[in-house]
Amino acid sequence: MTSKIIIEDKKIYAYHGILEEENKIGTYYLINLELHADLWKASESDDLNDTINYAEVNEILHQEMEINSQLLEHVAGRILRKIHEKFGNITFIKIKITKTNPPMKGEMKGVSVELEQSW
Repeated sequence: MTSKIIIEDKKIYAYHGILEEENKIGTYYLINLELHADLWKASESDDLNDTINYAEVNEILHQEMEINSQLLEHVAGRILRKIHEKFGNITFIKIKITKTNPPMKGEMKGVSVELEQSW
């Protein structure tokens, strides 16, 4: 059985990109995160120690998004590693980071990078 915690469309303002103006002006990023772990014990115990504390996951998202990077791939990789270091019982993570309003021609919702890792 698969059990998941999903964080959807977490909106964070940050400064990532190759271009100088991206690092000065910044933009909003949307983060979607899927974490697989055995949550069945928590479903019975009602004890935070038996699950993944998503408030702590949220804090990791904010901390890592504050670190300027050129590539979203780098940001996503750092977030993946930090979450797994904190919660070793996670068996799978999928993260999608979307840069809204990227500095490119044409209209779009954004550009996304998605990474997945299994343990």
